[in-house]
Amino acid sequence: MDKRELAEFLRHRREMLRPRDVGLVEGTRRRTQGLRREEVAQLAGMSTDYYARLEQQRAPQPSVQITAALARALRLTLDERDHLFVLIGHNAPARFHRSEQVSPTLMRVLDRLDDSPAMVQTDLFDTLAMNPLAVALLGDQTRHTGLARSGYYRWFMDPAERLMVPEETHERHGRAQAARLRAALTAGSDTPRAARILAELQERSPEFVRMWELQEVAQRYDDCKTILHPELGRIDVDAQVLFTENRAQTLVVLTTRPGTESHSKLELLSVIGHQQVTP
Repeated sequence: MDKRELAEFLRHRREMLRPRDVGLVEGTRRRTQGLRREEVAQLAGMSTDYYARLEQQRAPQPSVQITAALARALRLTLDERDHLFVLIGHNAPARFHRSEQVSPTLMRVLDRLDDSPAMVQTDLFDTLAMNPLAVALLGDQTRHTGLARSGYYRWFMDPAERLMVPEETHERHGRAQAARLRAALTAGSDTPRAARILAELQERSPEFVRMWELQEVAQRYDDCKTILHPELGRIDVDAQVLFTENRAQTLVVLTTRPGTESHSKLELLSVIGHQQVTP
């Protein structure tokens, strides 16, 4: 626990808040800049003396519960909350919060993307929404149900999933899927479901078991990849990602480099959509 930094951080955040920010009456005879110590203590459900000792660098280490209460009382952002946990000497809580509802912010961005394939996915690789060009390129990935909603599960259990990726990249792609599932299992938005996917794959896919035993862990989306379209063939894309603040959902935007054959193919796909390219 960094008592000096903690004291300065608490004092600064307390002084930055106004009573109206936390639902308190401001009053006309107020001398204190920001909130009073007793007001923060009341909001956090602790004694004023204990909070005062935190700012005076004299208090023992607060529990995880008290740390979380302080973060709420001081109206900290997620980044500030994580910083508070580190100063006190605790691991910061996972930021994930699972929701089937697409983030309104990501949905607004998705609605405005009409020249690049884009989709909203969860950390379990469930596709929640796609724009028309993404559907034309990848097929409707929102149609799946059960464990098959997860792209991690489908990669090892659905042979059709492999048809979209060149065979020479299957090994690397499979290892990436296993590594991202491991990250979702330990710090994801739905760890019980991640555990069910893991158990199913361990029972039914020797290939997955081999890759899982490599103990690799990652959260990155593939920056560059090649997609095999059933009629247009190879299309090389670059992936750009935008996360929600809690990182539970990701907007993935696929782009091609201007002047390339892949760019021309994507432009053609944006015009024809689901129409058949060849007789």
